[in-house]
Amino acid sequence: MSIRSGRLLGGWALALLLAAGFAALGRWQLARMHQKERQLADAAKAALARGQPQPLLLASDPARAQAYDWAAGRGVLADVTLWLDNQQRDGRVGVRMYCLLYPQDGVQPLLLDAGWWPLGGDRALPAPGCPRVADQAVRGLLAPPPAAGLAHGAPLTRQADGRWLAVRLDLPAIAAALGLRTHIAPRVLRLDPQYRPGDAGVMLAPGQRDLDILPNTLPPERHLGYAVQWFGLAFATVAVAAVLTFRRRSR
Repeated sequence: MSIRSGRLLGGWALALLLAAGFAALGRWQLARMHQKERQLADAAKAALARGQPQPLLLASDPARAQAYDWAAGRGVLADVTLWLDNQQRDGRVGVRMYCLLYPQDGVQPLLLDAGWWPLGGDRALPAPGCPRVADQAVRGLLAPPPAAGLAHGAPLTRQADGRWLAVRLDLPAIAAALGLRTHIAPRVLRLDPQYRPGDAGVMLAPGQRDLDILPNTLPPERHLGYAVQWFGLAFATVAVAAVLTFRRRSR
């Protein structure tokens, strides 16, 4: 075997080894995606199956910051409106509205997920906002806030109308911006989709609500994206090796 042939075989062996490694990482990401889908579905079902609502005080329990609980209670609804940007629903881009509640049975204010609204081409925020209500009844699913992703720039900015626009739910930053004396509870309350204006004590505008789980870690869709990237690297490695081999033979 010539030196040139040996180098060619060595190069292909290295390329195939790298491609196999990238493909293995892609398969691992797919496995993580399916695992998280099962875990999130089981967690949501378990919380909804309990039936009896838990007190809102559980939202402040750090030991259950990553857990899910069906909860209900009352409190003072503050006239603070926070819109979370870059929220997709059925392939459409929009924002999700959060309100601030001071529960009667809690020591920390709680963010309420009041629903999703689409954004137009002018990116003008929707008209609804969170009114001030002295005695607001709420019920829904206590869950970790949406994943923050990569943190770039300020987490939230105050708009001209006094409302806030956030790119991620950075709870300490939100508490500081609002001038709160305490921390915000580590879980948010995803309002029951069946709660509508006209029900007793319900004053919030009806955004598009659901109880889909928004994990605090990477969502399953993100794992799928990473898997595609790893498989793409595996294909690119083999393709580059093939191109280099063809060029050497041409020479």
